[in-house]
Amino acid sequence: MFAPNREDVRALFYETWRKYGEGLPLAGVETIALQAILLHPEYCDILADPERTRTRDYFPELGETNPFLHLSLHVALEEQVSIDQPAGVRGAISSLVARCADRHAALHEAIECLAEMVWRAQREGAPPDGEAYLQCLAGRARR
Repeated sequence: MFAPNREDVRALFYETWRKYGEGLPLAGVETIALQAILLHPEYCDILADPERTRTRDYFPELGETNPFLHLSLHVALEEQVSIDQPAGVRGAISSLVARCADRHAALHEAIECLAEMVWRAQREGAPPDGEAYLQCLAGRARR
């Protein structure tokens, strides 16, 4: 199982942004990472200065968003949709996009469900509950 650490995740986004800026080809997950980065121009200064931002901590309790976590959740969603895992997530995201009429806004709603599923699994020391995740997505699509 692939289990990147904080440095690995940050390196992926720094390297993707560097390659994009230099016009170099992207490979594998870098193409998905770039899509997420381009949706968030507010993070580009952070990605352009890894020496300054590589070890920075972010504190949600102080209202800070961790850009690396946020971008990683975007990547995870796109990977889930591409392989329809958990089964039904592709349709659930499509329904959410149809309701929102803006794919990026829909992805942010889906990220809330994904983050909650991951948080619950960590808190309970249990595997992620794919069914609860899909129910969360369906509930947001019905709003």
